[in-house]
Amino acid sequence: MLSNKDRCPSCGNPTSDNWSGLLIITNPEESELARELNIKIPGEYCLRVR
Repeated sequence: MLSNKDRCPSCGNPTSDNWSGLLIITNPEESELARELNIKIPGEYCLRVR
């Protein structure tokens, strides 16, 4: 999940400014990608973090 904080508010992992690809999930209950990626909270997610 995109965040300006030092830690992800969703999982607690450290965040990074070095990422690429953006996935926006508005309705995780009906999204096949959200199901496949185990995303349960609507929001903006980066696809690749370095």
